[in-house]
Amino acid sequence: MLSRLSSNAVRRAALRTQKFAVLESRRAFVQPSGADRASVVDVPQAYQEDGVFTPRADMLGFKLDMPQREDSLTGKARPIYLDMQVRTLNISLSKGLTPTKQATTPLDPRVLDAMLPYLTDQYGNPHSRTHAYGWEAEKAVDDARKEHKCVLDSCRKLQEEGFDVTYLPVQHNGIIDLGELEASIRPDTSLVSIMTVNNETGVIQPIKEIGALLRKHRGIYFHTDAAQAAGKVPLDVNEMNVDLMSISGHKLYGPKGVGAAYVRRRPRVRLEPIINGGGQERGLRSGTLPAPLVVGLGEAARLGRLDMQRDHAWVSSLADRLIHKITSQVDHVVRNGDVNGYPGCVNLSFAYVEGESLLMALKDVALSSGSACTSASLEPSYVLRALGAAEDMAHSSLRFGMGRFTTVAEVDYVVEKIVATVQRLRDMSPLWEMVQEGIDINTIDWAQH
Repeated sequence: MLSRLSSNAVRRAALRTQKFAVLESRRAFVQPSGADRASVVDVPQAYQEDGVFTPRADMLGFKLDMPQREDSLTGKARPIYLDMQVRTLNISLSKGLTPTKQATTPLDPRVLDAMLPYLTDQYGNPHSRTHAYGWEAEKAVDDARKEHKCVLDSCRKLQEEGFDVTYLPVQHNGIIDLGELEASIRPDTSLVSIMTVNNETGVIQPIKEIGALLRKHRGIYFHTDAAQAAGKVPLDVNEMNVDLMSISGHKLYGPKGVGAAYVRRRPRVRLEPIINGGGQERGLRSGTLPAPLVVGLGEAARLGRLDMQRDHAWVSSLADRLIHKITSQVDHVVRNGDVNGYPGCVNLSFAYVEGESLLMALKDVALSSGSACTSASLEPSYVLRALGAAEDMAHSSLRFGMGRFTTVAEVDYVVEKIVATVQRLRDMSPLWEMVQEGIDINTIDWAQH
């Protein structure tokens, strides 16, 4: 039998060995247990060097073995996903489908590395303050805090509770008119909420100017939805005079299921919790914190700040390539929104083509004709209608998302598919035939036919 001293020594040695083993096995934590499972591979060296940034299709650090099923899906490749974050385009030519990164973004492998210890050996509850496991998790959560359509529905909910809500119109480029904003302020106005970057068009609102305007009016709080902006465009809450800011982890290459809210201390903003219970998060949001997700969000925010300039330069070059190659081969293409908006979100309307038909025909590309929140609806995008787009042009719009892991080859592949599909669908359209014959269809009184 070991003495107490010997037992403690063995325990300490075991903990050191376990910690070393976890650190050594970070890149091999996923064991391929089936055809649908992913096997981890090393991240390319170019991604790890500060001076070199050449995104490639394998940058996610995963190699996906395609499932071999007994049904009709056997042998079929997955489509290219183009529905990522602004609310990114990431094509894998070997798999055939690229997602758009405006609906979400892939998890950055460096974020995954930061999360792994808290998914394996450091699994303590951050609210448990009586042992080392809880202390470790709490410290990780506190460190993460330092790093860094929903608006419409929230307003409608407030209306149901008796609040008066004013919806501001936008100009044709999607930007708010500051004069109209100031004119809409009433003596009893208490809150103004503006989206920093629009998730359908990439339009960037003048948040700094809006904040300065609102600061002249006492008693008005300024909230901005920065889910599409965090990690992509510079954000300074003091410079912008923002009182409240909300961000989402999965929009900046972090994990899904976690977000963050900035609440100004001075002048203090008092919030009423919408979830009651244990009083966690200083009483604002009860429930046990998911430490791995919080760590992942903090790491994603840190990397977003470090990589912002080169990400922006890379995405800008891809967006320019996409727009030029499409518009040089296809006529009657309109870009929706401000041309000086966030380049990672490109919204194009293809006249004389139904957006739903175009989506259905693009089986090798995953994208959307609106935000992920509304793409299940057949109604035209309310965002584009607010910009003054005709109903048919709003129906024919597609949103392309490009981001950190998008490649030139993916963009070229998508352009090739888009051009061929639009031309094929137009060849089947009677309206397109009339346009080719020189008939101005806007002069036709369709009620007489």
